[in-house]
Amino acid sequence: MKALIIGAGIGGLSAAAALKQQGIECEIFEAVKEIKPVGAALSIWSNGVKCMNHLGMGSIMDELGGPMHHMAYHDGFTGSVMTQFSLAPLVDAVGERPCPVSRADLQSQMVDWWGRETIQFGKRIEKVDQTDTGVTAYFTDGTHAVGDFMIAADGTHSAVRADVIGYQTERRYAGYVNWNGLVEIDESIAPAEQWTTFVGEGKRVSIMPIAGGRFYFFFDVPLPKGLAEDRSTVVADLTRYFAGWADPVQKLIAAIDPDTTNRIEIHDIEPFDTLVKGNIALLGDAAHSTTPDIGQGGCSALEDAVVLGQCFREQFWSEKTKTLSGVIEALKHYEEARRFRVKDLVLKARKRCDVTHGKDMQETQAWYDELRRETGENIIAGLRSTIVGGPLA
Repeated sequence: MKALIIGAGIGGLSAAAALKQQGIECEIFEAVKEIKPVGAALSIWSNGVKCMNHLGMGSIMDELGGPMHHMAYHDGFTGSVMTQFSLAPLVDAVGERPCPVSRADLQSQMVDWWGRETIQFGKRIEKVDQTDTGVTAYFTDGTHAVGDFMIAADGTHSAVRADVIGYQTERRYAGYVNWNGLVEIDESIAPAEQWTTFVGEGKRVSIMPIAGGRFYFFFDVPLPKGLAEDRSTVVADLTRYFAGWADPVQKLIAAIDPDTTNRIEIHDIEPFDTLVKGNIALLGDAAHSTTPDIGQGGCSALEDAVVLGQCFREQFWSEKTKTLSGVIEALKHYEEARRFRVKDLVLKARKRCDVTHGKDMQETQAWYDELRRETGENIIAGLRSTIVGGPLA
C-alpha cells in the first residue's frame, strides 16, 4: 500500500506521518527545489499542538514554541490597555498550551524529522490520472509516479484541486494587506511572554513571542489589491499607515529589517464540500484555504492529518487487511469527518477578518468598545470553543 503525497509543507508532512503510523508507505513530492515558507511565523493553537504530539512530533513544538502566557489589546493611538489577561485558564481547560512558532524553523524540522533525503524536491505536478487500481501523478519534468492513492496537500494554488471538485476555484481577496517578520524581543515594545495587539481604524499590529528570544510581528491594513509596494518601501509605507500610533508601534517599525519582512495580500477560497474523489483526497490549504484571522490555518491541516490516520486505522482494523476498496472507504470517512469542520473554520476566520479590519466600521467600533469591557473570559471561551472542536479535544 503506497500513498503519493503532493506537497512537503505542514499538511503533506503531517499526512505522511499519520499514514506511516498505519503502516502505509508514503512518497512525498514537493514542487520547489528549496522550500521558502510564505510568512515569518504562525500560531499553532492547542488543538494543533495536540495533533503534533499525536503524530510523534511533539518535541518540535517543545523546542520552537514561544512562551505565550498572556494576551492583551491596546488602543493603537494612546497605547492604553483595553484588556489584559492570563491564558492559563485556556490551557487548563483544553489541556495544552498554544505555541507560536517560526514557520521556517517548523518546516525545516518537520522535513528533517521525516528525512530530507527521502523527499523528492523539484517535482511540480502537471496532471493526475485516476483508475480503479490506483493513481498516477505526472510532473512537469517529464517523470511520473504511481501509487494506490494520493493526498494532495499542494497548497492554496493546488494543481490537483480542480480534478477533485470538478471546477477551478477563484481566490477571494479579503480586503487587507499583511506585513510580517521577526525582530529580537524588546520589552519596551511588548512584554516578552504576551501576545500583544494594538488596534484602531480597522488596522492591527500584533506581536507574539517565539523561541530564540524573538518576536513575531505583523501589521494589517485594509487596502486595495495591487499597490506598488514591496520590501524597498516597507518602512515608509508602515510609517505612513501608522502615523500617530503609540510609541511601541513606532519602535517596532524602526526595528524591522525590510529585507526579511513579508508583504502579503490576504486571500481565502469559498468553502466547498468535496474533499475526495475516488482515491484522491485534498488536505490543508488545498482543501480549505483561509485567512489567518483566527490562527487556524496550520492547525486545521494538522487536524486533517490526524483524522486521515484515524479513518485508515478504523477501516483497516474492521477489514483486517489493506485493500483499495478500504482506501476509498477510508477517504470517504475522512471527507465526511472534515468537511463541516473546515468550512466552519474558514467562515469563522472570514467573519473575524471583517470585524477586525473595518468592513463595517460601526461593527468594528463596537468590538473596540467590547474589548474595553473584556475580562478575558469571553475571548478565552471563543478560543476554547474553536480548539475543542478538533479531533483530539
